[in-house]
Amino acid sequence: MTAFSVTIAESRDLDRRAIVVFDIDGVVRDVGGSYRRALADTVEHFTAGAFRPTPEAIDALKSEGIWNNDWEASQELIARYFKERDQLEEQDQPRDSIAITYDEIVAFFQARYRGTDPDKLTGYICDEPLLLDRDYFASLTAAGIGWGFFSGATRPSATYVTTDRIGLVDPVLVAMDDAPGKPDPTGLFDAIAQIEPRFGFTEADGIPVIYVGDTVADMQTITKAIDQRPGDRRWYAVGVLPPHVTGDRCEPYREGLRRAGADLVFDRAHQLNPEAIGALVSETA
Repeated sequence: MTAFSVTIAESRDLDRRAIVVFDIDGVVRDVGGSYRRALADTVEHFTAGAFRPTPEAIDALKSEGIWNNDWEASQELIARYFKERDQLEEQDQPRDSIAITYDEIVAFFQARYRGTDPDKLTGYICDEPLLLDRDYFASLTAAGIGWGFFSGATRPSATYVTTDRIGLVDPVLVAMDDAPGKPDPTGLFDAIAQIEPRFGFTEADGIPVIYVGDTVADMQTITKAIDQRPGDRRWYAVGVLPPHVTGDRCEPYREGLRRAGADLVFDRAHQLNPEAIGALVSETA
């Protein structure tokens, strides 16, 4: 974790030019009652009510760093349930899970998350609390900080929250449909390439990049970006605690993000304000 200390007054005198790329789920919106609820519903449905994963079980799976896609996470938890059950019953293979297709899992999940009406959203997505607002992003722009989004959500879902709910006008957005899943940094690179000309930066400027996320895979995205483009610029991973992580679970979750490469971990993304960004990028300039 990067340690730094600077007052707001001091930070105004620093070169705070930076690019901040945000994950969406758990950072911009609270998905504890939507994506995660749909995931638990899906696993419960395809295990015939025998297993409904707890938030802790879902976090444990995601801490492995390879289950950022909630459809794939649902499939994996279903497969693990049947494997464990059949091992206890001394069966050679997970019998009941063989007939469950990925498309069936996706369809059930989406019916819960988006709803079943093809013409409008009626599912859990409609009730997601927002964690950042338009004023927050306006404050970044006013401070000369470029910003955009790289999310594992589908483009319609991500656009719904950024444009329809928050009211942002055509923000830079790289979604599930546009790039490989995290921790592959391809989508991050794509977002940066779109952000730079919008905010008057060039690739040659080597503007520092901060990626903000709430999972191990998010933090590892920066680690892999450094591996692939170590000399391009300075890279920072900033973790945030998703709203469903509370009480005694906070510190272990925070420590997991740090182990995965987080330079800083905040309780909520709005704490990464222009002053904090300026202090972070100037500390190691």
